[in-house]
Amino acid sequence: MNKKLNTLLFILGATLFNILVVIATALFFVVIFVRFFLSHVPDTAVNWAFSLIFIAAIVVSFIVYRVVLNKLTKKINFEDYFDPIIRRPSPRKRND
Repeated sequence: MNKKLNTLLFILGATLFNILVVIATALFFVVIFVRFFLSHVPDTAVNWAFSLIFIAAIVVSFIVYRVVLNKLTKKINFEDYFDPIIRRPSPRKRND
């Protein structure tokens, strides 16, 4: 496999991992909310609670994604296996 294919597969895998972490975290928070807090919260506040649960799941997934990515970058040299997505502009020669 070449570097471009490795990069594409890594991006697809990382995206799938992030989506799964969001879903798992949201389900975890929903189960905790329904189990312990649903009977104590007024009906009008349930919509706000689920909105906050969704936002919290996104924040937690971002944190988990960053931690896993940092550990992965310490183990694997990305320059050896992956093609850069955004290339740095080459320095231009000055014609003075």
